[in-house]
Amino acid sequence: MSEVKRITAPFDKEVVKSLKAGDNVLISGTIIAARDAAHKALTEALARGEKLPVELKGETIYYVGPTPAKPNQAIGAAGPTTSGRMDKYTPTMINEVGINGMIGKGYRNDAVVDAMKKSCC
Repeated sequence: MSEVKRITAPFDKEVVKSLKAGDNVLISGTIIAARDAAHKALTEALARGEKLPVELKGETIYYVGPTPAKPNQAIGAAGPTTSGRMDKYTPTMINEVGINGMIGKGYRNDAVVDAMKKSCC
């Protein structure tokens, strides 16, 4: 197993530049959880010129989704959801809001990859 990189969120662009695909990363600190409905609401608020309800510059967003509760359990588990569902909002979140990281699963479209490259490198 390769070395684990330990970083604290929120983190700056230098940390982003130091990470490579396949790195094992242990993140501590604050991470924002948001799915597609939240991304839609945030980008629509920006389009209307409104101030966002939370400061997201430099933040990492975890694309997390709940699972149904098992019988006799109050809540279910939560885990990463498909990143591609956020792709239409992500360039705005990177370019206009200034997020530095995303946690999810699956591939990203070319517009997201381009926004990531322009943002950090």
